[in-house]
Amino acid sequence: MRFLIAGAGAIGGYIGARMARAGQEVTLLARGPHLRAMQEHGLRILSAEGDFEVRPKVVGEVRDAGPVDVIVLAVKAHGLTSLAPQLTPLIEETTTVVSTQNGIPWWYFQAGPGEFKGIPIDRVDPGGVIGASINPCRVVGSLVYLGTEIVEPGVIRHTEGNRISLGEPDGSRSERCRAIAEALIQAGLRCPVTTRIRHEIWVKLLGNVAFNPLSALTRATLAQMARDPDVCQVVRSIMIEVEAVANKLGIELPISIDQRIAGAEKVGEHKTSMLQDLEAGRPMEIEPVVGAVVELGERLGIRMPHTRTVYACARLLEATSAERRTQ
Repeated sequence: MRFLIAGAGAIGGYIGARMARAGQEVTLLARGPHLRAMQEHGLRILSAEGDFEVRPKVVGEVRDAGPVDVIVLAVKAHGLTSLAPQLTPLIEETTTVVSTQNGIPWWYFQAGPGEFKGIPIDRVDPGGVIGASINPCRVVGSLVYLGTEIVEPGVIRHTEGNRISLGEPDGSRSERCRAIAEALIQAGLRCPVTTRIRHEIWVKLLGNVAFNPLSALTRATLAQMARDPDVCQVVRSIMIEVEAVANKLGIELPISIDQRIAGAEKVGEHKTSMLQDLEAGRPMEIEPVVGAVVELGERLGIRMPHTRTVYACARLLEATSAERRTQ
């Protein structure tokens, strides 16, 4: 299979590097200094599992990627609005598009069954641009559990995790999921195929909606937030509200809130992706992670006072940070 990693930053670049090292046909789509460094010197991975270097095909424009069988969307959710229309010419009847974004994915109500099928999520896909560009029947969902960062252009440090869960939006088992999982496993990644991708999305959301914006507001690690009694109570209150939204959508979470908090504490002194983005001067994924759940709560008539309060503060933080980035 021919893979395109659309957004070869920290996560996408690491996945692509593992695939290239395994001898698979993979193209990386990148931009800026990272693009130039990879084109000139290759891509270097720093990891406790062993450092290595690869020289895969790296392009700066979608049109230079050529025909592909699988497109892995590895940009942040807010980057999909501009990227998705560019990918349309590459998506044929046999092309599979793997979404890796945090939060509620744009396809959540487009693909698969349910009484809410077809409702738009404005905070994830403003104007329906992504949904109009990528046919939902081409989509396979995924959840990425990797800790990576770009330490300098062309160099990615892998700090933890090697799991990528794959699943069909309708909960079925498919040959395309099996084939993609095989390729990722051959590259040295753990890649279980699940029939409950929607449940797994909400398990991850349960933590992300609470911990991510709070970490940006407090600059605290997961362990610090979980161990602080006052902050932990806020975390718990937000999780109760998120769970209520999931339940209204027919999702019964397979773990308890206590288990989710304990799991976060066990991760230790880890900075969430939202805090890492804030410190690096990058836009934070507030809308797809937090805003989308607030939007669903509004549609479903669920009160979410704790989530809305933290959401409002995080949005203002992002707005003031964006002003500084443009100065």
